[in-house]
Amino acid sequence: MNREERHEHGMKVLEQVDGEAGQRIVDSLADVSPELGHQVVAWAFGDMYARPELPARDRQLVTLGVLAALGGCEIELEVHINAALNVGLTATEVAEALLHTAVYAGMPRSINATLVAKKVFGERGLLPISNLA
Repeated sequence: MNREERHEHGMKVLEQVDGEAGQRIVDSLADVSPELGHQVVAWAFGDMYARPELPARDRQLVTLGVLAALGGCEIELEVHINAALNVGLTATEVAEALLHTAVYAGMPRSINATLVAKKVFGERGLLPISNLA
């Protein structure tokens, strides 16, 4: 595929996974780094997210774990928590994945990520969550 075809393909995947939130991220880059916005669409979504070896649901679980572990990724976490819900994860599964990050990334990062999830869940009318063992 040429550059424009990759971008077009990536936009279709972005719309399916992230909806408006993903487009807002791309739009926010337009006046400072349009090439970064292009790469997000063409490479991250057109090439990587579109690979058939993992379903979108699993890719979102991986993405949530990595973003939570990195820390400082609250804007991206908000987008990808919404995306996780868009591709079939439940709020309880998202909360459980973020709880699990505490084991490998530490409590502060798990708490920060979970508070981002709380905001998303509240906006989507999904609170309260009950994942007590």
